[in-house]
Amino acid sequence: MSSSSSKTTSFFEATDLFKKGVNPLTREDSQKASEALLSNPRTLQLLTSALVVFPVLLQAPWVRLHPSSACLFTLAIFGLGISLIQFGKEKWHNAGSLAIGVSGSWLGGCLFWGWLRAFPIWHLPVEAIALPLAIWGIRTQWKLGSSFYLSCLLGTAFTDLSMLLTGVMDRWPNVVNAEINQAPQLLRETADQLMHPQPILALILVGVVIVLLSSFMQEKAFLDQENRNAWLIASSALKTTLWIDGLFLITALIQPGLSGLI
Repeated sequence: MSSSSSKTTSFFEATDLFKKGVNPLTREDSQKASEALLSNPRTLQLLTSALVVFPVLLQAPWVRLHPSSACLFTLAIFGLGISLIQFGKEKWHNAGSLAIGVSGSWLGGCLFWGWLRAFPIWHLPVEAIALPLAIWGIRTQWKLGSSFYLSCLLGTAFTDLSMLLTGVMDRWPNVVNAEINQAPQLLRETADQLMHPQPILALILVGVVIVLLSSFMQEKAFLDQENRNAWLIASSALKTTLWIDGLFLITALIQPGLSGLI
């Protein structure tokens, strides 16, 4: 009797929805698609990559023109993240957490490129300004944002290690302190310095380590279901950092003025 009663109830509920002009199957499918928008692994990875590239396209020119306002924009990104989590639907929680992670990376980048860009030794310490909060947040509801920030910071560490091993760090102050008409040539010469066996070998080794770490993180995503999204975000952010560094090198060799570094 209970099974028959349940089926009858479901039938009348469906009939009522049709009378109201709502297809229950369509509504259910749309809800599932909506909920899966930011929980789908591929979508999360693409969004993460976009959020890694976003500061490169917007922050680099902005921070050169007006570092103070670029720093203040951190509050806007952070506020967006909090709003998505507190006032948005549950499906926006991942996006909100990611935005909070982006705000930490954005602040560190603004502080370094705005005032300390001539001192590459300070790059990693300044970018690590939100490290204590990120470590705390990795086991909380903010773990996606923490994962994003920590993986970007790890990518920064690899970038600085590459600069140190190839001798770029020693030449960097001369490049950023040069006159605007001299900087492109100095940057090109610095990039040309990398086109020798020893620097190339160092870059390849660092690149291989990044690829292996990124692959390890992606494998962990399938083994650790509870933290799957956090691992996917970390993997995607680290891999994207490698592609951005490679793009910077190619641009510095071909058209230094468009690299965004000077």
